[in-house]
Amino acid sequence: MEEQLQQAKVLRVIIAGGGTGGHVFPAIAIGLAIKKKVYNAKILFVGAKGRLEMKKVPAAGFHIIGLNISGLQRRLTWKNLEVPFKLCDSLIRARNIVKRFKPDVVIGVGGYASGPLVRAAAKQGIPTLIQEQNSFPGLTNRLLGKKASKICVAYDGMERFFDKSKLFLTGNPVRQDIVSLEGKYEQAMAFFGFTPDKPVLFVTGGSLGARTINESISKNLPLFVQNDIQLIWQTGTTYYQQALDQAKGYEKGVYVNQFIDRMDFAYAAADAVVSRAGAIAVSEICAVQKPAILIPSPNVAEDHQTKNALALVNHHAALLVKDHEAIEKLGPVVIDLIKDEEKKFRLKERLVGLSFRDAANVIAGEALGLIKTK
Repeated sequence: MEEQLQQAKVLRVIIAGGGTGGHVFPAIAIGLAIKKKVYNAKILFVGAKGRLEMKKVPAAGFHIIGLNISGLQRRLTWKNLEVPFKLCDSLIRARNIVKRFKPDVVIGVGGYASGPLVRAAAKQGIPTLIQEQNSFPGLTNRLLGKKASKICVAYDGMERFFDKSKLFLTGNPVRQDIVSLEGKYEQAMAFFGFTPDKPVLFVTGGSLGARTINESISKNLPLFVQNDIQLIWQTGTTYYQQALDQAKGYEKGVYVNQFIDRMDFAYAAADAVVSRAGAIAVSEICAVQKPAILIPSPNVAEDHQTKNALALVNHHAALLVKDHEAIEKLGPVVIDLIKDEEKKFRLKERLVGLSFRDAANVIAGEALGLIKTK
């Protein structure tokens, strides 16, 4: 089918969404998978102005248009008054983008820009695919699912929320460099300046950071050093300088950065991971099969991070520490896991059956299949 598309008119695809790394990197992975299948495909990304996608998508070699759109703030702020006007403006712009670009298919990956573009495409009779990353979908995707042609999901049981006939269990796209860790251990240890005779803990709160995780690591930093644990600490922007100050004197075994570009090295070096339970973080942990302690964020819609975490914990494939207990409990849980080889082995073993290593390619194929049936 891809060969037929190569010979026909130029394939045109819009991929919409973003906001956080959890949406942006899967979107890029799907775009790259489509280009691999149809080399001359013309792909346009649509995101939200000022968000992560506006930097990361061009860096990956794709063109992106930004909508002036944002979500409601959970606190009282005058910015919430702007949201309806931004939404109306984005709906009009989305309709015009679809009319001008004339896509053969539109893919929504979640995030602010996904809704207007998928809605506009569906109204114009263009095939649409949404990729739901979480085990509990947000309101936007639940609404979009009624109009979408296909829905690619990462968890079983999603027929509770979507039309079963549209569902395809694909897993979440994971960057190929993360999946391919073989032979990277020595290079990764050298990159972080670590020695191979001590265990490594990789801590990440996602692309935006996580206050509770950062505070928990800060409190337990001396404990980790006393137990010969080397630390890769991704802080996010807000906590970065404070973490640098706290790590002074520990530079030999503590690597601090606000954002880690070589995530493949971080996973390759890690004996264990501490992470939020965003959908892509969970999928990456499954793909690399690293023992993990998950600390779900309480500040997400409908507590979907806890549901993501439980999808692993209920299979005995990860450990869970509640956000409000993390500062007191995380240190001992980390020490216990790092020192217990049998527990780490059992967690790795359980992760094998939960891994989807080719999701981007499968989703790209499902999108191309929509064009064939158009």
